Amino acid sequence: MASQIQANNLYHRRHFLVTLSNADYPFVTCTSLSISAAKPRTKPKLKPQKLSICSSLLSSSSSVSDKNPPDACEETNEADARTSDSQSIQKEKRMKKKRVFFLDVNALCYQGNTRSLHSFAHWIFLFFSQVSLSDPVIAVVDGERGNEYRKQILPSYKANRRIFSQHFSSLGRFPRNRIGRSHKLVLNVLHGCNVPVVKIEAHEADDVIATLVEQVISRGYQAVVASPDKDFRQLLSQDVQIVLPMPKCNRWSFYTLNHYIAQYTCDPQSDLSLRCFLGDEVDGVPGIQHFVPGFGRKTALKLLKKHGSLENLLSAAAVRTVGRAYAQDALMKYADHLRKNYQVLSLKRDVDVQIEDKWLSGRNCCNDLVVLSNFINLLRDTENHDGQSKYDPNG
Repeated sequence: MASQIQANNLYHRRHFLVTLSNADYPFVTCTSLSISAAKPRTKPKLKPQKLSICSSLLSSSSSVSDKNPPDACEETNEADARTSDSQSIQKEKRMKKKRVFFLDVNALCYQGNTRSLHSFAHWIFLFFSQVSLSDPVIAVVDGERGNEYRKQILPSYKANRRIFSQHFSSLGRFPRNRIGRSHKLVLNVLHGCNVPVVKIEAHEADDVIATLVEQVISRGYQAVVASPDKDFRQLLSQDVQIVLPMPKCNRWSFYTLNHYIAQYTCDPQSDLSLRCFLGDEVDGVPGIQHFVPGFGRKTALKLLKKHGSLENLLSAAAVRTVGRAYAQDALMKYADHLRKNYQVLSLKRDVDVQIEDKWLSGRNCCNDLVVLSNFINLLRDTENHDGQSKYDPNG
């Protein structure tokens, strides 16, 4: 029985990559996952989509090869074979790298703009049981006054997040500081599941994670950021992935560099510039479409592909026409707004924090079931005491 459970856990890990169905992540379909006790299904092979630029390169190379003599063609085939072998070796090296998960705790404590301990309980249970298993997990929470730096730049930053009403409000044994109480409960769950928790004063979790990700990569690990926050897409690389909670599918889903390139046909380094145009409604960062409705994703992508980055685009627009009249006017009029968005949305990677060796050890998951069951039962008991609805296992 133990070996079967272990096999099923391994199967879950290997088959957790799905494709997303919403506008931000359109790659994953919410299909059910059936597991045979005797023989798991064969993992489907995903055919990566090619960039549009690749087709022109292929056509040009084929036209050249038609003019080459046979010997040159043989040399080309040998070079292609060597390239293919090199790519296979690089892929094998990446697969051998150990993974370190970074858990964006605060983001999991929200349903929309409202804080919810139920949301945290649901997603952390699925995360430990189906995603990270015994791999190292480092949890990161926002430090006190963590968003003041960004609020000074953009006062609307996270202004629409409401302070949630605790389920423990009517129980006399809990202190009046409801947010502090919920924070302590979350930390107790993480500590009980043998997860180190990092909190840096005056810094948001996003910046701490970005800093630590670079440190673990330099040590030869792969980093996986567990968060629904789109800010982390600017970190995507061959060694950095994101795993997202997908409420419609009721599961976590990996989002990789290949997914991003297939979605936007550009490098993730351009993602930050793109999001300066699109904004972030959840975090209170207005996009340019609020001021110029016709200036959307398509226009922004077209301009960024040509100029590479937001600053390059704005510099070019200041001296010459770079697009249609409405786009040119918007770039001139709202250049300062776009630069402020860039400052707010870019992740800092110089936070004063250092990875500890003990954080990179495999996580002891023997307490998970007991700790999480007790936490969920506490939520149920409290709701029953308050006459509220019972805990919904779907979050």
